[in-house]
Amino acid sequence: MIEAKNLIKTYHMGSIKLDALKNVSLNIKKGEFVFIMGPSGSGKSTLLHQLALLDEPTSGKIIIEEIDTATLSDMQKTKFRLNKLGYVFQEYAILKELTALENVYLPAMTAGADKSQYIKRGLKLLETVGLKNRSNHLPSELSGGQQQRVAIARALVNKPKLLFADEPCANLDTESSKSILELFVKLNKESDQTIVMVTHEEWHKKYAQRIIYLKDGIIESP
Repeated sequence: MIEAKNLIKTYHMGSIKLDALKNVSLNIKKGEFVFIMGPSGSGKSTLLHQLALLDEPTSGKIIIEEIDTATLSDMQKTKFRLNKLGYVFQEYAILKELTALENVYLPAMTAGADKSQYIKRGLKLLETVGLKNRSNHLPSELSGGQQQRVAIARALVNKPKLLFADEPCANLDTESSKSILELFVKLNKESDQTIVMVTHEEWHKKYAQRIIYLKDGIIESP
């Protein structure tokens, strides 16, 4: 499904050189629910951003479904992200002037899907995430946990092969966090959805199938 080979990510801040990732290699299989964990500054989000094609490594390869993503042009990479990858962030990143349903179907509309189909798909996903009766509500009328569920539905609207989540529970209370994690488990089991998630919370571990531990930009345990 996804393979990283010898990833190195180096940042330059004036005369200072920071190696955020140091020769990282890993494989994630179709249908896995994988956590990336480690202490603050270990390179968790940096690794996720490389795997999710939101940033480019200094060197190394990322292969998704046997495609070497380095060979894609910028336009091809944009289409690849839109059609094959889904993203959930800790800040929700939903548009405040749009309803829950409009936020969910926006990526499908952008991809040129038929209007009746993306509305139908959006409503079905809102039902899946437990917000069937909130489709016409604005974000200001939803709790933080509900907004994150809208973000998850939006991430799934184009039926992505891979779902990436970067600290999706960071701004939520414990009960809301549990509901989001249980939703991920449900999606993984019932839809065989491949999920890669960054978290720093130890109590989250029981929800993962596998955990990749990072420390100082190096994988400690695959």
